[in-house]
Amino acid sequence: MIATDFSQSPFCQQLSDRLSPLVQRLYPDHDQSALLQKICDVASPHARDGSTVTEKWDEQTLFLITYGDSLLNQATGEAPLQTLAEFLEQHLRDVLSVVHILPFFPYSSDDGFSVIDYRQVNPRLGDWQDIERIAQTFDVMSDLVINHVSSQSEWFQQFIQQQLPGRDYFITCDPETDCSAVVRPRSTPLLTRVQTVKGLQHVWTTFSPDQVDLDFRNPAVLLEFIDIVLDYCHYGARFIRLDAVGFLWKQLGTSCMHLPQTHAAIRLIREVLAMTYSRAAIVTETNVPNRENLSYFGNRNEAHMIYNFSLPPLLLNALIRGEAQHLKTWIMSMPPAPEGCAYFNFTASHDGIGMRPAEGLLADTELAELFDTMQQFGGKISYRRHGDGRQTPYEINISLFDALQGTLKGPDQWQRQRFLCSQLVMLSLEGIPAFYIHSLLATSNDYNRVQQTGQNRSINRHQWDYELLQQKLADPASDQAWIFGQLKKLIQIRREQSAFHPNATQYTLHLHHPAILGMWRQSRDRAQSIFCLHNLSDAPQSLLLSEINLICTDEWHDLLSGEKFSEDCTTIELAPYQTVWITNSGGENLC
Repeated sequence: MIATDFSQSPFCQQLSDRLSPLVQRLYPDHDQSALLQKICDVASPHARDGSTVTEKWDEQTLFLITYGDSLLNQATGEAPLQTLAEFLEQHLRDVLSVVHILPFFPYSSDDGFSVIDYRQVNPRLGDWQDIERIAQTFDVMSDLVINHVSSQSEWFQQFIQQQLPGRDYFITCDPETDCSAVVRPRSTPLLTRVQTVKGLQHVWTTFSPDQVDLDFRNPAVLLEFIDIVLDYCHYGARFIRLDAVGFLWKQLGTSCMHLPQTHAAIRLIREVLAMTYSRAAIVTETNVPNRENLSYFGNRNEAHMIYNFSLPPLLLNALIRGEAQHLKTWIMSMPPAPEGCAYFNFTASHDGIGMRPAEGLLADTELAELFDTMQQFGGKISYRRHGDGRQTPYEINISLFDALQGTLKGPDQWQRQRFLCSQLVMLSLEGIPAFYIHSLLATSNDYNRVQQTGQNRSINRHQWDYELLQQKLADPASDQAWIFGQLKKLIQIRREQSAFHPNATQYTLHLHHPAILGMWRQSRDRAQSIFCLHNLSDAPQSLLLSEINLICTDEWHDLLSGEKFSEDCTTIELAPYQTVWITNSGGENLC
């Protein structure tokens, strides 16, 4: 590590000035000057040239979420990351701009989220050159699994042997301690018994016995992760996803969720990135009720993006019921993202459809009907344990394509159209859209993987044989070809509309149609407006154009169908699950 004297380095002096209040907040009882020097030593090799990037996204920014081995080329046996790169280059160049590769490091469980070594690419997937290849054509989002580490990691093995530095990286607790206030995302015990050279210890394990929580009260742990995140940026990562970051700081007697120190740690990491990789953006993953989630924007000084966790359950509920009200109410309640921030919108991911973000938004009877319908469609329900021993549904595990095969009435003929409608709602909303690879590919429930792993989440973590997938995509009659082809066309249309900039104005339309969701988007220069109308039901809907108040000095047309709206056109007819994007082109006065 390079030693740096603040007085001799303008970079270190500036970094110290920016970090000093945060270091004081996190570590009041430590030698703060020495700690700031250590952070500077870690960051100095990555010091930027003084340039600053303020615009981190635009209307052409769209994400793909995928595992490194979601596609396997059995015929060639090539590294899965190479297969992924080929798929991206062949099918998604100039369609999607960012690839979120879920944890691609050596791991021991939880499909990558129990990391053994943060600094290596899992050799079963490929190597750093494969990551850099993808980063040459696409921006990359990398996971920073920051809350916990694998019990097989070197750090935890050092803890067992009571060797430095891992000896001081973990939290131990007397099993008789009252931990009932701690928020639990799982039904496994909070404390796990571990035999060490000093005898039996009980370590803090929020997620599973194999995922041991790190003790950020020790500043050396924070230093490790600053160094790791800078390495990821060095290898081409432009977006950093802080996994399960809400659990980061532990303090007995509290919920151990969203503590002030957690927010301070995020701000500190952001400041380091601003001084090193200014194009980089932080994305926080906090699967919690909406108000708690919004707190991670801070005062425009924490996350650049937050996951919009309420969207998946509310959208799914709306489409199986054919009713827009709850979704509309939630959209109306969402504040515009602060300047320099954005919502990360998604409808499906590697995890299930989280239900905590729907708390207080859906009635118990509606939730019961939703769970029952999803189980009828082949889904599974996962539970979490409360401090009093109660268990409540935590998430629905199902592929989104199968989840939308029908309504409360059962399966029907509208699966493709209903699914496409779900993606168009996401594409219409303020924020940045993110497509899970199995949504792009209309993948169905994978019951074999559930049986193999014993994990409900495996139902939506299919691994495609690449040759078979190519055959499916070449067959116009397949669900894969139809969905993939339609989505690519829709995405390419959307990318050209300035009114779909992630921070463009959004207004929720007050329509007297329970089945229709309407939004108005306007570009930041006010030159373009788009009225987004979605029929969320299996019945045709008729809407008076006067209800959306088209400005008569403009010429209006639907971006998706090409239909034009003249002065003698008074109504618009929406087929089941149809979406229209009605936009002005600045044409002749039609009024």
